[in-house]
Order: sequence, then C-alpha cells, then structure tokens
Amino acid sequence: MTVNPRQAVTLCAALSLCALLVVPGNFPGLSGDARLTLAVFALATCAWISTPIDDTYIALGAGLALTATGVISSDTLFGTLGDATVWLLICAFVLAAAVARTGLAGRAAAFLVSGARGVRQLTHLTTAALVVTAFAVPATSGRAALALPVFLALAKVLAERRRLVVMLALLFPTVILLSAVATLIGAGAHLITVSVLWEATGERIGFTQWLLLGLPLALASSHLAAEAVLLTTTRRADRKGPVHITLDQLQEHSEQPVTGPWEPAETRCALLLATVVALWCSEPLHQVPPAVVALIGAVVAASPALGTVGLKDALKTVPWALLLFMAATMAMGVALADSGAAKWLVGGLPLDLPPWLFLTAVVTVSTAAHLVLQSRSARSSVLVPLVVAAAAGAGVNPVAAALASTAAAGFCHTLPASAKPVTLYADIPGTPTYTPRDLLRLSAVLAPLTAALVLLFAVTLWPLLGVPVR
Repeated sequence: MTVNPRQAVTLCAALSLCALLVVPGNFPGLSGDARLTLAVFALATCAWISTPIDDTYIALGAGLALTATGVISSDTLFGTLGDATVWLLICAFVLAAAVARTGLAGRAAAFLVSGARGVRQLTHLTTAALVVTAFAVPATSGRAALALPVFLALAKVLAERRRLVVMLALLFPTVILLSAVATLIGAGAHLITVSVLWEATGERIGFTQWLLLGLPLALASSHLAAEAVLLTTTRRADRKGPVHITLDQLQEHSEQPVTGPWEPAETRCALLLATVVALWCSEPLHQVPPAVVALIGAVVAASPALGTVGLKDALKTVPWALLLFMAATMAMGVALADSGAAKWLVGGLPLDLPPWLFLTAVVTVSTAAHLVLQSRSARSSVLVPLVVAAAAGAGVNPVAAALASTAAAGFCHTLPASAKPVTLYADIPGTPTYTPRDLLRLSAVLAPLTAALVLLFAVTLWPLLGVPVR
C-alpha cells in the first residue's frame, strides 16, 4: 500500500507522541492511565484522518485497547451500548422506516414546493420542507436518501432551467447538514456530545432542551444558507423567471403518490409521528424519557395491526455500525475525562481569555475540523471532550462550549467527500449537479457566516434560554 505524505506526517506525529508518553520522566504529573489514554487517542485520531480503515473498526479497537489495559472497565465499554441515547436512535430509525415506507415525506414536500411561484420562494419552501424532515428521520445520510426522489422529480420538472437544477442539487445537502442541529436525533454527533457532557459534568440535555436551543439556530442557518446557495449558483436572470410546479407534474416523475386522498397507512403514520414528536417536546410535563417514547412509537409503527413496516425490515435500516461507533467513542470520552488526560491536554493552552474569545476559538476550530476529520461523529468524539475540559479551565460554561462546537461542526461543505449527503448529490446520473468549484465558492461565503451565527447564538440567545456563557 502506498503511503502519501499526509499519512506519513500524521503517523509520525502520533508515533512520536506515543514514544514520548512511554518515557516515565516526561510529562510529570501525568498518570499511567492518562498516558495510555492519550496514546490510544492519538493513534485512533491518526487512523481516522489518514487511513481508509472503517471508522467503526478503529473506534472499537481503541475501546478494546482501553479496556484491555484497565483504563476503563468492561462494564463501561459494554454499558455504552445500553445508553438511553443509543436506544433513542434505534427506535427513531424504526419510525423513519415507517415514514419512508408510506411515502408521507414525499407527499408533504411536494405539497410545500408546489405552492412556489418564484425561484426565491421555491428555494425557501424547499428549505422549510427539509428542516421539517429532521423530526422524522435521524442522521443526515438517511434524510438525504429520503429527499433524493423529491429532488429528482423537481429536476425533471425544471429540466430546461439547468442552473436552477444545480442550485437545488446544492441546496438539498446544504440544508440537510445545517438543519440537523434542530433535534437531538439529527446526528449521531449530538448523542456523543450529550454523553460526554453527562459523564464530565453530570448535566444531561434532554430532547426538549436541545429543541429549544437548536431549532432556532437550524432555521436561521438553513435559510441563510439557502440565500447563499441561491446567490452563488444562479444569475439574476435565473432568479427573475417565474416558477410554476404542480402536483400533477411532480406525480409524473414520482413512484409514490403525491396527490389524491391519503391512504390509511399514511394517515396512521402521520398521527403516530405527530404524537411521538409532541410527547418528546412535552417531556417536562409527563416526565417520560424520550427513549421510552421512541420505543413505544417504534413498537406501534411495526405492529401487525397499526404499523406500516415489519420489524425485521425496519431494523435493517438501523445503521448498526454508527451505533457501535457511538458506543466505542463514548467509552473513549469516559477514559479521557476519568484519567485526567483531557484536562492535561488543555492545561498548557492560554485559557485566560474573555468568554466570547474562547467561544470564537472553539467555533473556528470546529468549523474547520471537517477538512481533517470527515466523520461528523469522529469530530465530536475528538473535540467535545477537549472543549469541555478547556471550558472548565477558562471559566466558560461547558454546556455552552460543547453545544457551540457541535453546532459549528455541522458545517462540512468544502469538498464532495466532506459529508455523505454532499457526496450523494454530487454525482447523480442523468441530472446536472454541482462541481467542486461550486462547493468551494459556497464554502467561502457560508463558512464564516455559519460560524458567526453559531457564535451569535451562543453569546446572545442561548443565555436567554437557560445556557449562560459562564
């Protein structure tokens, strides 16, 4: 196997750190468990960055190494699989399979976009429809796949206006990625963040609190991004022309019904989804944990009498590799916190900064991290434990810092390989789509805008919603 210069440099850096950690006289005050944790952490990060090895395999190997060396117990490693957030995600995927089976999402999206009479209106109605899918489908890759038939139908209706098709091709993954912050189940990285905060600070962010903090940011960043996409991929003449898309036109290019009366299965699925989301949002009133609500919804969705999908078929859609990755990285986060490794790593940083400047540094690093670590979950696994430890030393609220880091890490649009939704929409046979140059042009505008927006929310709005900066 040929090793490129980037791989060689990353590997040398990781091995050099491991060699320094082995020498007892180096880094006085660093315990043996902390040394082992840092060595495993460095090798895992190196492998995530520079090798084609599956991220989950690397995470499991790191978790096993920490367990075998006694840094964490086997109960800690295996117990992460039973975490409530893992069950929440499993059940959410079962619900998503029920929604996908009925075609309900496509009908709702078609209804929204058919009301557009202008290009800008079409752009923002599409954005609104994509934001709503964050409540129905967990994980950005699942939402991207669910929305693809809707995009293809729009692309065929607008085939004579190539620039608009390219704009929509870029709009779909952009909004899907940025709107994920709306809900706790929007991305596996969110669940990792919640787990790290719970282990490090004893504070658990529930579905309702995340919704309160994340939904306004998701709406603002998604519609801001929609304008950025529109302005960077179309000309004034393209935006002036009228748009008239009917449900009948969309039906011609859609395999599932988008017109006519609802099927009984669609009605049942819509009622079930609305009930589950309502119960999630009203958790402070009834005190039923979101994972339990999701499990009830999943059981109903897969039931023979009321369900719309078989349990076996639904479970096939669950990304078990992602769940194992999350569990292993949660264990790595526990090791970083409990061994003192995270605290030592940030101990040499200049932390006597104003809170706004500290958060600016966190948001900047998190926004740029996708250029090094392509996996969103891996970015949170690496960054959040360090951010939480640094926040404690800087006198900043760890919850605010962790949320800002996770939200900023949602930007990953620079390259076609930066995120799965971007990859999916970058190459669609028979349909014009965006080029790497289009992505770079959008990123040059969108990266600073989204970073500034996250910082604005963290400093001004979130303190009003119960998450102070200090």
